[in-house]
Amino acid sequence: MTAAETPPAKQPWDWRALVAEHLPNMAALVTEHSALLSNLFRAKQQRLLVESLYSSWAGPGEGSPFLIEANVGVFYSVHRPPLVPDVVLSVDAWWPDDVWTKTKHAYCIWDYGKLPEVVIDIITDQHSPKGEHKFHDYAWVGIPFCIVVDPTGQLGAEPLRVYIRDGRKYDRLTDGWFASLGLGVTLWQGVYEGLGRTWLRWCDQAGNVLPTGAERAAAAEQRATQAHQRAERLAAQLRALGVEPQEAS
Repeated sequence: MTAAETPPAKQPWDWRALVAEHLPNMAALVTEHSALLSNLFRAKQQRLLVESLYSSWAGPGEGSPFLIEANVGVFYSVHRPPLVPDVVLSVDAWWPDDVWTKTKHAYCIWDYGKLPEVVIDIITDQHSPKGEHKFHDYAWVGIPFCIVVDPTGQLGAEPLRVYIRDGRKYDRLTDGWFASLGLGVTLWQGVYEGLGRTWLRWCDQAGNVLPTGAERAAAAEQRATQAHQRAERLAAQLRALGVEPQEAS
């Protein structure tokens, strides 16, 4: 399938048409649900995507803020339930100071003033919400990019599908690079938090994955160890020549 059409009866929805008197009563909206269940892989995959971006991405431009979270409802309509992708990314947006206010519990586009740029769905079993089935809502609302990662082949043989919105439909991208964001996605085989699997990772244009905080710390420690070993070898060579190396003060 190269594109998922939205139902012809629906017209593209414009959130800008909302005016203050038509905004919902937030006290009546369900913005969180304690009964929702995930699984080990999905929880780790979500954490990997969120943490690595905060650790290693400066945003779409110098000093540009962004927010990325998992299992957060995207409210776009007064009378419709929220979209709940596994991961949502919004650039030029930031979390409010008062996170305990009910209106800040979810991503309400009338509050943030913009749509998210990227939604990610993780398909892990037959009970997972099917990514393609949610395309209609994502496209209708106007979210530019949609990513479906399917590590167990529930939707077919391809473990990764990346889409860009084109009018009222999504078209497949041939790669995982989003030029407008300066950010991409790729599949990466490795160990994360003790679990070896194929993971969806953020990457740069060359395909280099954005490291987690732990990976950055490990790389820094490795560089420090290598520098110390080089210094020790140089000191040994100097001593062999009869020169006592000076201690760094």
